[in-house]
Amino acid sequence: QVQLVESGGGLVQAGGSLRLSCAASGRTFSRYGIGWFRQAPGKEREFVAAVRFSGSSTYYRDSVKGRFTISRDNAKNTVYLQMNSLKPEDTAVYYCAAKLLTSAQGMSVMGIQADYWGQGTQVTVSS
Repeated sequence: QVQLVESGGGLVQAGGSLRLSCAASGRTFSRYGIGWFRQAPGKEREFVAAVRFSGSSTYYRDSVKGRFTISRDNAKNTVYLQMNSLKPEDTAVYYCAAKLLTSAQGMSVMGIQADYWGQGTQVTVSS
């Protein structure tokens, strides 16, 4: 069993930065691929970024490449999403998700069917 808790969301002006955290419970955290997803009002949930369960590879949606960085610290059972150069279109509720033994690219296609989800954290970027 893995429980995920996101934090770090907030209101920021365009061009600003935020760092989201996804803290996980459970001793098997290192066996899970972790992904960040987001959902804007009236839109479907979409993949943002993911890190392989071993932490050796990452994967991003095109629109955030070069601006967002995902990383994980298995000793702290935490995954981070550093978001720089934020744009109004990044506004959404951000969720982290965990799926057993999944690669980063695998999270981008299978993450919607993740094993566990967090409750989400709101990110609002003003223009």
